[in-house]
Amino acid sequence: MQSQNRFFDDIARVAGGAVGALSGVRADIEARLRDQLERVLAGMDLVGREEFEAVKAMAAKARTEQEALLQRIAALESRIAESGERPARPTRGKRQQS
Repeated sequence: MQSQNRFFDDIARVAGGAVGALSGVRADIEARLRDQLERVLAGMDLVGREEFEAVKAMAAKARTEQEALLQRIAALESRIAESGERPARPTRGKRQQS
């Protein structure tokens, strides 16, 4: 009986050591994969979140300004159409003098 308990204790110790070794190997593999992924990402020309948000805000502002200018052009065109005047056409290569 005593030898059987000792046998199971030895097996439990070996299994515990194997689990400990496997968790160490797992941590090492994870660290290596993380390092490799960081190297790959560093090689790519990725944009950070702050820079992306700044450009996104600039694009939204530009779109708002464009829409305002389009409305202004439409209003000016309707005023010209109401007055019956023909709009002056710009000539190519020459500047129009005011």
